[in-house]
This record gives sequence, C-alpha cells and structure tokens, in this order.
Amino acid sequence: MYTRMNQRNLTSDQRSRFVNAVLQLKHLGRYDKYVKLHAQYFAADGETGLRMAHMAPTFFPWHRQFLLVFEHELQMIDPSVTIPYWDWTADRSTTSALWDDDFMGGDGRSSDGQVTSGPFAYRNGGWPINFGVTKEKYLTRSMGRPDRPIVLPTSDELSSALSISTYDTSPWNSAPGTRGFRNTIEGWTVDESKGGYLHNRVHQWVGGQMTGGASPNDPIFWLHHSFIDLIWVRWQRQHPNSAFYLPSRPLAANDPQHGRLLSLDEPMPPFNVKPSTLLDHRRYYTYEEN
Repeated sequence: MYTRMNQRNLTSDQRSRFVNAVLQLKHLGRYDKYVKLHAQYFAADGETGLRMAHMAPTFFPWHRQFLLVFEHELQMIDPSVTIPYWDWTADRSTTSALWDDDFMGGDGRSSDGQVTSGPFAYRNGGWPINFGVTKEKYLTRSMGRPDRPIVLPTSDELSSALSISTYDTSPWNSAPGTRGFRNTIEGWTVDESKGGYLHNRVHQWVGGQMTGGASPNDPIFWLHHSFIDLIWVRWQRQHPNSAFYLPSRPLAANDPQHGRLLSLDEPMPPFNVKPSTLLDHRRYYTYEEN
C-alpha cells in the first residue's frame, strides 16, 4: 500500500525523484511501450472491434490498470515514487509550479509548439518523441489553445458531473445520448462550443502531443489521469449505493454494442484484468487529498 499525493504538496526531493524515474524509464527504452499501448487501445465509436481505453465503460478501470503497471515499473527504479495527481480545478494557470523547470517544464513556443524548458525539453537531450501521430521529434504543447481559447474545467463543473448517480448508460459510447457519469467525465456528452466537457478539455488545454492517442508522450498525462482516477474514487464515495461499473453483464448478441465493449467480469486486454477487480483502489494505494 502506498499513497498518491497532490503534485502541489510534493517536496523538491519528491518532484525530483518522480522526474528522474520517468527519465530513467525513457533512457532504458521502456517508456515508449506505454505510448504505443495507449494509442493501440484508443478506438473510436466509428471504428470496428473492441473499444477499450476510451469511449467505453472501461475508460476508468482500463486507465487505473494502465497507471498501476506504469507506476510499478517506476517503483522498480525508485521504490519511493508514486504518480502524483494534478487537480486542474485548483492549479489552473500556466504559471503554476506544476510547470516549473524542475518538474513538468513549460509551454511550447509559439513558432512550432516545442517545449524548450524543463527536463522533458528535446534540447536537453533526454526526451525524444519516438512514436507519435505527428512527425515532430520533440515534445509540444500549446496551453490554453490560443487559436481557439479554452479554460480548464472548474470545481463547479466537476461537482455537477459527480452528482450524476449512474455510472454509464446505453449505448455505452461517446454519443451525446450516453448521459452517465463516465461519458460526462470523459468529455463526449456536451458540444465543445458550450463547454462542460472535462477530461478531454484538459488534453486540449495542454495541447501538442496531449491531444492524440499517443498522449503519454507528455508526462503530464500521468498526473492528469491520476486525478481522473481520484475523481472515480470521489464519485464512488458520493454514490455508495450505485453500481460502480456498468454494464454488469455481457450485452446480448442482438445489442448494437455487442462485441464492442466489456462488462464487469470480462478481462480487459492487454492486462487480462477484469473491471470488477479494480473497483476498490484501496487494494493498491490511497490518495492524500488536500
């Protein structure tokens, strides 16, 4: 059992240990497999085959297991390291200490989006982009999306999403009619021009590599999804009598989503872990919430 902390409460030593473990994993050639894995399991509604990491009920448990595997590999390098979380309802500025040169580094430059500060800047030699959906070999960001400005989700928006009592609903995808908690948090239920979408907006706010299926190329991915995981924890606390995952049983053969998603006790590839085994995070870690 270990504890994940709010990134703003990390000591200088804890920040350094997390960064160094991530860099070491990259140098050992073991980081990019996570980038490829996330891209591989990013399947949209209109594609064929299983939807797993996104646009499906498995969004929360799949990413929980994804973070666990990554975190355990970091801990093989430094046992003291855990994945901190970024509460983007509180740390909302490009000048937050989150983006300091000793931690995540700053925004991309206006000319090409290249991040030129911090440990993950290409010019510092330690963070080449080896696998991505664009040709750039350097980390890119465009915070706030200057061409179409957006702001990070607010605490009121998050509270509204947390008030939804149903985990997920048919048709179990990204359609606007899928009104459950999962789809609202993931960010497909509301038109972008109207605001209200959460997880996806954070990816868009950071910009650069964070906007595509290869988003783990930006290490801020892990801090963002650690908070997404904590949001699931908070939702469970708020709705203790709700089903923590739906659908509970495999869909009927005549259901349009049959074969596209997994129910509670069906193993999730590539981990071969069922959503049901991941409903209680306390089997693995706790969160320090302040």
